[in-house]
Amino acid sequence: MRLTIQALHIATLLCLSLAISAQTHPAYKSNPKFQTAVSDGKLLAENLDYDDAIASYQEANEIAGGKDKDCLRALLELQITNGNYDDALATAQTFETIAVTPAEKSYVETSRGRVFFLKAEPESGSQFDTLQLNAADAAFKKALTFNPKNSSALFTDGQVLVHLGQIEAARAQFKTCLTSITPDDPIYVRTQRFAEDPSRALLQLAPAFSVTTLDGRRFNLDQMKGRVVLIDFWATWCGPCMQELPQIKQIAKDFTGQPLVILSISWDEDGQVWRRFVAKNGMTWPQYRDTSHRIGKLFGVEALPGYFTIDSDGVLTAELLGGGFDIEGRLKDLIAKAKTAPTPLN
Repeated sequence: MRLTIQALHIATLLCLSLAISAQTHPAYKSNPKFQTAVSDGKLLAENLDYDDAIASYQEANEIAGGKDKDCLRALLELQITNGNYDDALATAQTFETIAVTPAEKSYVETSRGRVFFLKAEPESGSQFDTLQLNAADAAFKKALTFNPKNSSALFTDGQVLVHLGQIEAARAQFKTCLTSITPDDPIYVRTQRFAEDPSRALLQLAPAFSVTTLDGRRFNLDQMKGRVVLIDFWATWCGPCMQELPQIKQIAKDFTGQPLVILSISWDEDGQVWRRFVAKNGMTWPQYRDTSHRIGKLFGVEALPGYFTIDSDGVLTAELLGGGFDIEGRLKDLIAKAKTAPTPLN
């Protein structure tokens, strides 16, 4: 469940627009040491080296006198992603002291809410922490006083309210969220489903995302409508991925015409090398190149290869990191269940 909650926060955050007031760049922005620290932080974050990325942004923010909003925002996201929740709350407190616009203040409270929600999640089979859930709910509601159309706060507060057993209140938040996002938003379909049946927010659904694949088609995970999904993270430079490729090709062949969709997500930086490899090896199923590792971060992938199986109702059923797994056997079971399942939700 922790992966799902973190990923949903990341996914919804991508749609959160922050209107920072225009201002003259302060002197530290031109400081080479500040620029280097920020650049290093960005690169380290892209390479999933979160500890060092945090250290770089902290260095940059120290040069800025501890009040650079971009650094604080980057620190907040990295600390939350890395599970440094107490540090994230401290960063939010610092950000609050310099937040000026309603959007900034709403963002700070949304960040607090995300942290409390993550802290509420049990490590094992125990119940969610009600005190943390209530703290999250309060933070999200405060965020909405500053920005009533904050879709991240609306969506995640809906999730929190479901865990608190407040189903109709959750439904209202999901419905309001729908008025704040557009149909092409990656979480639009999911929000619709949650508004129809808020209890679905209790399921360990795979992270919501949409991409445009190599053949120009739009892939939205929540629009698979009753099909099983296999997500394959790979790269042409990954030796173990090359060893696994024949299995993926065989799966694509054996399950032709079955309710299965395969999406291969490459971490290749060179687009030409990637496209040539895909064509040469007859990889005719949907392909996407994720140079920023955006989708990989949603799924918590830190090494290749990585496979995720998702059932016909959107539930994440397996996370397989490395090679040597009987992926085909797992898919046969999921597909058999998909064929006997009720009419899929739209």
